[in-house]
Amino acid sequence: MARVSNTPASRPEVIQSLIDGVDRYNPDNVSILEEYLATQCTNKEYQFNAHLTNDQVVNNILVKALTTLPEPDFNLCLYLLNEQMVTEEPVVRLIALQDLIEQARFADFWKLYEGDDIYKELTAEVLGFEDSIRANIAGAVAMTFQSIEADNLGAYLHLKGQALADFIKAQGWTESNGVVAIPVNKDNEAKTTVLTENIKFEQLTKVIGHSNDA
Repeated sequence: MARVSNTPASRPEVIQSLIDGVDRYNPDNVSILEEYLATQCTNKEYQFNAHLTNDQVVNNILVKALTTLPEPDFNLCLYLLNEQMVTEEPVVRLIALQDLIEQARFADFWKLYEGDDIYKELTAEVLGFEDSIRANIAGAVAMTFQSIEADNLGAYLHLKGQALADFIKAQGWTESNGVVAIPVNKDNEAKTTVLTENIKFEQLTKVIGHSNDA
């Protein structure tokens, strides 16, 4: 799935030195890294430091990782959590969102997300969360379809009316008579499949021999 890059071009020198050196294991530096993560969330940036254990920080990291799906960031983050943290309600809820995105059940994703205010609370500190999810869904759609009904696309994106029309235009797509046309690309173009059958020389001679006998 195509996605908007969430990786900052460079880190502040003090942060880079912490990450590169042994000081990254110093618990006294956690507050510095937490503050940097908060800045990343605000600026739509994302990087991960595995040793942070503050619940809110872990939550924000997972939410940011959701915006990179289908990249493996989210699962990699989960692997760094202990068993207890993985079973806590906020993490379980985020895993539920992940599952729906990875299964391309986009309409169900929005139904779950919009159906309980807790999801808005979980993602509130990550600026542009919904826009990032929509960008990735659009990437998946562009990889799969050359055309799609506008109603279906609207359900995938949880957009309708002018908001949907503006999104379609921003993608460089066009809509006519309720159908959205998506430019052909290397992923959604029809590919010709050539089937070949390899016959060994010994098999060929047997076939010829049987034909001569007949």
